[in-house]
Amino acid sequence: MSIRESELILNTDGSVYHLNLKPENIAQDIIFVGDQDRVEKVTKHFDSIEFKTQKREFKTITGIYKNKRITVISTGIGPDNIDIVLNELDALVNIDLETRTPKVKLTKLNIVRIGTSGALQSEIPINSFLISTHALDINGMLHSYQIDEISNPIIENAFVKHTNWSAKKPFPIIIENNKELELKFSSTKTYKGITATAGGFYGPQGRVLRLPVQDSELNAKINSFNYNGQKISNLEMETSAIYGLSKLLGHNAISMNAIIANRTNEVFSKNPDKVIEDLILYTIDRIIN
Repeated sequence: MSIRESELILNTDGSVYHLNLKPENIAQDIIFVGDQDRVEKVTKHFDSIEFKTQKREFKTITGIYKNKRITVISTGIGPDNIDIVLNELDALVNIDLETRTPKVKLTKLNIVRIGTSGALQSEIPINSFLISTHALDINGMLHSYQIDEISNPIIENAFVKHTNWSAKKPFPIIIENNKELELKFSSTKTYKGITATAGGFYGPQGRVLRLPVQDSELNAKINSFNYNGQKISNLEMETSAIYGLSKLLGHNAISMNAIIANRTNEVFSKNPDKVIEDLILYTIDRIIN
């Protein structure tokens, strides 16, 4: 049965609705960045550019870096945007857009997030790189899908008990990264930890300006959580959605974090642009090796 036009929306040129892309426009290796201006900070290192497009905050450039075809896409901020990007990328490679039917032979994409983040553990220094071994979803987007096969109930229940998690909030989900990609991107330069993914920047991450938050002690509880030596290392807004949807759709994903702040030590990088540039170079060289 074909997928209805209202569910898989295509533009008049046959491209997917939000990303403005056709199947031939993307590589199998894809880099996600949040900021559309960061796309060219990655692709300026490419040897050649094959394709460019932008619609709304979704900017895409595909090119060649040291004989490797790579696509870079800006996702914008938040798990809701990741829902759009990953579903439409999967449609490009795993759905026949003419017949609107899923393909029999499925393609695995390799997805690498390059993002900024704030560390929660005092021992993780600013200006460092961190690989997300797991993602802690505390934003709820993934609950729209059938997630039993990707969740980790033992750790999740331990987190709920430790934090006295409010029953009015979405139940937390723990999702593992792709271990092959973790090995590929690991080195003496990288820290590792569980990355918490919030649904907003202020209240959902415990920041108070004029509005009080539901649990003023939540960040301290998150910081002190320890499950068999595994700690929650940092807090951001995309990783759990990337890990969850990638696993459900059959793709490989890893999240690389440029640590530009430490929330516990209350410090911020003096040169965040250099940290991001260094992580970009580190990541694209690991993709080709």
